Amino acid sequence: MAATSDWQRAATQWTAGKNFVGSMPVGPEVVTTDEVDVSDLAISSTLNGTVMQSARTSQMIVDVPATVEFFSSFTHLAPGDVIATGTPGGVGFARTPPVWMEPGDMIEVTVEKLGTIRNRIVAEKDAPAGWRWRPGEKPVSGR
Repeated sequence: MAATSDWQRAATQWTAGKNFVGSMPVGPEVVTTDEVDVSDLAISSTLNGTVMQSARTSQMIVDVPATVEFFSSFTHLAPGDVIATGTPGGVGFARTPPVWMEPGDMIEVTVEKLGTIRNRIVAEKDAPAGWRWRPGEKPVSGR
């Protein structure tokens, strides 16, 4: 089964893994910077009740204003656009041993002052067998 996270490792950038149709749950609230100052908010992810990631937006390698400036340099941004950025340390594939989400797992992402979004992991219907992109491995050539 191919997951969007598999696509993150299929190239040098993670763009594909963050931009599949229906793969970017947003909520429970979407706010503008005049409603909430995003420069120093706690953000965490919890998998089945275990905190996997925890950091603050002030710890981002590139802060929000610089991110908007960068994206604006090559694309038009409109009100309501969402920019998918990196993630705090603690991602599952980088753990020893690696932690992979499985069907039935519950992932929760919390952003201070905004709330928590919860999603149950489900198996992809009709996932292709023998998919050539595998986590942590080079793609199989010749297809």
